[in-house]
Amino acid sequence: MYKIFDTVDEVSRYTAHRLLEKIQTKPNAVLGLATGSTMKPVYAQLIEFLQQTPADLSQLTTFNLDEYMGSSAAHAQSYSYYMCQHLFNKLSIPRHKVNLPDGMAEDVECICQAYSAAIQAMGGLDLQLLGIGSNGHIGFNEPYTSFSSRTHVVALSEQTRIDNGRFFANQSEMPTHAITMGILDILEAQEIILVATGNNKAGIMAELYHRTMDEALPASALAQHENVTIVLDAEAAALLQQSA
Repeated sequence: MYKIFDTVDEVSRYTAHRLLEKIQTKPNAVLGLATGSTMKPVYAQLIEFLQQTPADLSQLTTFNLDEYMGSSAAHAQSYSYYMCQHLFNKLSIPRHKVNLPDGMAEDVECICQAYSAAIQAMGGLDLQLLGIGSNGHIGFNEPYTSFSSRTHVVALSEQTRIDNGRFFANQSEMPTHAITMGILDILEAQEIILVATGNNKAGIMAELYHRTMDEALPASALAQHENVTIVLDAEAAALLQQSA
């Protein structure tokens, strides 16, 4: 299902309200969370909603999609740092219920297996929040990632490194690898919300809209899920009606 709004603010309010509803109806929900510039206004709006309508967050559990390899939680461009800055430091979610892949882990294969196992041990994700990369990646699952993948290490594509390099003071600091939740982990969520905003996402959203399932376009895996909402602003939706 596609939901198209005029502005980023409307997109953020809708998405944050969906997250709030999940928290209110299931206080022990397991949420899959995403990062990136698209999510900043969503989290800001969620915090505002929770200030207006306080909720018990003590039973909530979260799993983040991904983390850069070689990035400590203290690194300003790590996703752990991002989540603390934009959400966790402002909410009362118990820290032992907050889960992110460990970018500094020595035994990476072990922690990848453990991450997927931890999600399964919780009964899976109740709701997974997603963004989308300009090459169609979800999480950091780059093109041609198997739709049956579990949490794994991925070599970031040149396009992803170019897109995300703008967040680093020096492009050379942009990591080459990341740990990401696998596509199958994502697909096993009870509910998925994918959010895309801005004209830089118009091309990939048009491609996703018209494309059949193909591992060349990781986000196309969502077509096999029965409960997906794709939330766009007018700019990201501008090319949806173009011919394939």
